[in-house]
Amino acid sequence: MPSWFKKQMQRAFLEKNRYQIKLLNQCWYFYMRKNCS
Repeated sequence: MPSWFKKQMQRAFLEKNRYQIKLLNQCWYFYMRKNCS
């Protein structure tokens, strides 16, 4: 997991920003699916 992504996630969790957490999760799963297949 890239460091910039970790920082974004930590900030989203600290702010309890549900929308941002969902968005980051979707981006991450899409990225993983694309790179692993």
